[in-house]
This record gives sequence, structure tokens and C-alpha cells, in this order.
Amino acid sequence: MITQNSSKNPEQEKRRAALSSVLAAVFLTSMKLVVGLLTRSLGILSEAAHSGLDLVAAAITYGAVRTSDRAPDQEHPYGHGKVENLSALVETLLLLITCVWIIYEAIQRLFFKTVHVEVSIWSFLVMGTSIVVDISRSRMLKRMAIKHHSQALEADALHFSTDVWSSSVVILGLIGVALAEWLKGNSAIWAERLHSADAIAALGVSGIVIYVSVQLGKRTIAGLLDSAPRGMMEQIEGSVAQIEGVSQVTRVRVRQSGPAAFADVTLGVSRNASFEEAHRIATEAENRIRELFPRTDVVVHVDPARVEEQSLLERIWSVAARQGVAVHSIRAHDVRDRLNIEMHVEVPDDLTLGEAHTRVTQFEIALRKELPDLGEVVTHIEPVGNRETYRAAVRTRSEEVHAAVLEVSGQVPGVEDCHHIQVYREGENLLVSFHCHVDPALPIADAHRLTEQFESLLRARLPDLGWAVIHLEPEGVVDSRELQ
Repeated sequence: MITQNSSKNPEQEKRRAALSSVLAAVFLTSMKLVVGLLTRSLGILSEAAHSGLDLVAAAITYGAVRTSDRAPDQEHPYGHGKVENLSALVETLLLLITCVWIIYEAIQRLFFKTVHVEVSIWSFLVMGTSIVVDISRSRMLKRMAIKHHSQALEADALHFSTDVWSSSVVILGLIGVALAEWLKGNSAIWAERLHSADAIAALGVSGIVIYVSVQLGKRTIAGLLDSAPRGMMEQIEGSVAQIEGVSQVTRVRVRQSGPAAFADVTLGVSRNASFEEAHRIATEAENRIRELFPRTDVVVHVDPARVEEQSLLERIWSVAARQGVAVHSIRAHDVRDRLNIEMHVEVPDDLTLGEAHTRVTQFEIALRKELPDLGEVVTHIEPVGNRETYRAAVRTRSEEVHAAVLEVSGQVPGVEDCHHIQVYREGENLLVSFHCHVDPALPIADAHRLTEQFESLLRARLPDLGWAVIHLEPEGVVDSRELQ
């Protein structure tokens, strides 16, 4: 669990960790260099060179974490995270260069020249101190690297952890040299062999560093080449595929840039889905991905997909939506294995008849492509009514209208308790709206027929009725006005 303080200042926390690594490297390098020169131990000098390289690497890491946390700008729209990958690669190259020098010097001492190594208590103290500092720093850096997903801090942690093993190898080499001095008078052969322990220890240090450097180099190169982090694509695909409304996961692309990641996901969503539904699915996909990988920039693209189990109505609605029209009152007839369809098509009010007919014809052509076995298509063109939203009307009170509504309600079976009757006057026309109770189990098609019957009888009673809105409510259901 990230504490409130660290979650507010992750950049500062990373910088403090990198700076402490620099200070530790300065201390270890200075101490090993002084003792190595005094004792002329190649093992200690190689460790001094190793720590010196750690100092350079720590300085690079400190600069990298400062740069990588900068916000994206016009020249770097994806941020500066790649600086961490680049710094880790530079550290790897520096380590390998140092190993080449250490191996060369060790071979020289083993086969071509003799160097007397002086072993003292200071040799063991400096290496023991180095191990304690390295263990402490490597654990702290590893913890910060995992917490902040920083490859640069991870590289620094690897440097310090390898120092623990290499310092242990150097101590074994110093013990060998000390034993050689003790056995010098008793066994010249063993003394000569143990004198070579220091150079052999240096080779051991180099072997460890080379192995770790190669492993780190592979990861940094993979990051620079935008290789997908292992398992990340599979986790994302498995998570978003479970979202309700996602018919397929078409594509998942991910890339790592320092501590941050970028995910590009394409989802297939039913083409009947509304814009709001598609947006909901995309938002849920983004949230799920960020829950799995918190520092991820997510882009979700939604493609309309044909769902095989779509009904005839859904396919007609889908074609209508793509053609920019709305349809209702759809009736389909199976005539001699041919499907004949009748429907009402809504078009904008501001179209002329010719423009409206052209648009509906285009819709019919698209519908025949969707349904190849389609026979006759008969469409009734009507205005959608989007220009009737605001009209100048005056609210009025009419006992005649109230009496007509209550009287007609008794002539329509199933309609009861007409209430909240509102009457408006718009020029010479009356506008009426009211609520009525019906059986909750009544099918909606039957309920619609009741309203049509009610409106027809009401118009017979009120010749100047221009607009009527009848709101049917199930018996016992609370009205929306009472829920506010």
C-alpha cells in the first residue's frame, strides 16, 4: 500500500533513492581505492573500479530519473521515460568495459608478471563495510524500482547486489593470499598457488558482473525496441474481453517507456450499441487496464461489429442508424419465402419531400445489402418532430376538457384514474396532457393501442384538439414527480 506522502511525491522519492545511491558509491569507491593502492590487491582495485563505475552509473541514474519524470511536451508527446532505458544500457556498457580491463590485468598477473599483495586488517574491513553498504542500498533500490516501475533504479540495484557477491569473492582471494604468506616456509607450491588467489578472485568478480550485465542489457534493449512486457498483453486481453458488451478484442498493443507504459486496444462492440454505451465500454476497459497496470496511458478504440445472433429488428435499426434515420412500427411478412417489410421512417423536419425521399431510398438500398433475401420494402416517411420542441403556449383551465378526459376514460376498458390533467392554448388549438393508471401486466403494444383509442375518442369530443400526450402508469407505481 503506497502511503499518502509517497503517492503525492513519487518523483521526489525516486530522486532521493538515486541520490543516496550516488553518495554510497562515492564512499565505497574512495575507500576501496585507498586500501587497494596501499595493499596493491588487484581484487580490491577491481572492486574500486567496479564501485567507480557504480558511481558513474548512479550519477547517470540520478539524471535519468530526474529527466524521465518530466511531463510530455511538443517534441516528446510520449514523455521522457525512454531516458531510463537508455541510462540502463549505458550502465551495462560501462560494466562490460571495466570487466575487459580486469580480465586483462588478472591474466597478466597470473602468467606474465608478479605483483606482491599486502594483506592487512584494513583489507578485510573495507570489503566487509562494502558488503554491509551494498546489501542496504540494493534492497532499498530494489524496493523503489518495484514501487515506481523504474528500470534505471533496477539497474542500480543490480549493481549493488552484484557488489555483494563480488566483494565476497575478493575476501576469499585475500584469505588465500594470507594463507600463502603463512604457508610460505612450509609448502612453497601451495604458497605460490594461493598467491594467485587474488587474480583468480578478480576473474570471479568479472564473471559475475558480465553475467548480470548481459541480463540487464537484454532487458534495456528490449525496452528501447518497444518490446511488450512479458504477460502484459495477455492480461489486458483477458480482462477487457470479460466486459459486458465486448464481442471481441481485435488488437492489443503495449510498449514500455521507463516507468510508464502505453496500451493501444481495439474492441469490437455491437453496431447496435448507442454512442453512450460504446463510451461506457471504452471507459470500463481503460479503468480495468489501469487497475492492472497503474502507470499506463490507455487508448481504447471501438469498432462496430456484427453480432451473429442479432434479431431482424436489431439489424434494421443498425442500418437505419448508419444512414442517419430512425425507424419504428416495423412489420415483417413472410410471403412465399420472401421477407416483405413495412415501416415508418423518421427524417429531419427541414428536408423537402425530394430530399427526404432520396435519403429513405438510400436507406432501403443499404437495407437490401444487409438482408439479401428481402422482397418488398414499403416505407412511410414522417418528420421526426425535432422542430416542435419549443412553441409559444399559454396554460389555461378548461372544465370542458377535464370533463371530456374523465368521460372518455370510462369508455376505454382498462384505463382508470386519469389525473394531473394539463391544458394549454396555442393559437386556435388546445394542447392536453394527463396521466392514467393501467394494469402493470398489460403488454406495451396493447397499452399503446389503448392510448390511440383514447386519443381518437377525445378528438371526437374536442374538435379543436391539436396535441395530446397520454402518460400511462402501472397501478401502484410512484410517479416520478413524487421521487424528486
